[in-house]
Amino acid sequence: MRVVFMGTPDFAVPSLEALIRSSYRVVAVYTQPDSKAGRGQQVVLPPIKQLALSHGLEIVQPDSLKDSNAIERLASYAPDLLVVAAFGQILPPEILALPKFGCLNVHPSLLPKYRGASPVATAILQGEEVTGVTIMLLDAGMDTGPIINQKEMPISAEDTTGSLTAKLAQTGAQLLMETLPLWLDEQIKPRAQEESQASYTKVITKNDGQIDWQLAALDLWRQVRAFDPWPGCYTWWRGKRLKIGKVVPLSEGKTGELGKVVTLPQPGPAVVGVATGDGVLGLIRVQLEGKREMSAEEFVRGQRDFIGSSLL
Repeated sequence: MRVVFMGTPDFAVPSLEALIRSSYRVVAVYTQPDSKAGRGQQVVLPPIKQLALSHGLEIVQPDSLKDSNAIERLASYAPDLLVVAAFGQILPPEILALPKFGCLNVHPSLLPKYRGASPVATAILQGEEVTGVTIMLLDAGMDTGPIINQKEMPISAEDTTGSLTAKLAQTGAQLLMETLPLWLDEQIKPRAQEESQASYTKVITKNDGQIDWQLAALDLWRQVRAFDPWPGCYTWWRGKRLKIGKVVPLSEGKTGELGKVVTLPQPGPAVVGVATGDGVLGLIRVQLEGKREMSAEEFVRGQRDFIGSSLL
């Protein structure tokens, strides 16, 4: 069984690791081109490329899969199956038609809910208590193909997009390996997605991280978790960016001037909080621009004028 794997970020790593350990033959690994990051613009290899290099696998990093040369090269590997996990490009119909057993995608949501770019973050933002992984058969649409298999996973109150993505990656790899023998033996019949239940997620930008204190404390708590590790949530204090690392939603109801920093009764989960459109948001971890991250308690000890000030 000749498999071509397509993936790029950390989410895809457990699935490729599972395929490498299996009896299937990974004949090529496709991933996005290297990027540059940091002040020195150092070259950063995609996590999947790093894994493929460590196992001596053939690596392909196309800018696009739509030109004839890219399609011909992929066809030259004679894949029986394509496995895709957060690759970052939509596959054209010519590639979807190549493998005998189709192109299976590992997607971190319970499709048809939360198609698109940010399914994990959106599930947290929406206050979902359960999410999961879907193994689907790719078609020409955006996460619209038939469902092969699914597995649910609870979302804990401590989960961030980072922690939840890591758990879903492991679950996705396990589900993939449980599903493949059944799929290849034609024991699973794909089922169409319920279009009436479909929802799409947006591409998250850096600007999405700015906190709007008019929102409810509960919503801001979800936002902080959803945008961890990227793009992070922030507000402004004394003209400097204040990153909000960890928070807890507290009392409900109107609490006075929006964005005002208040002391909180002790003992409690936080020593200071911020008045929101509904309730108080307790601050646990913060980081002022140009400084290290610290507990809000430590920050207040060093910035006595923080209490009573207003965040923008």
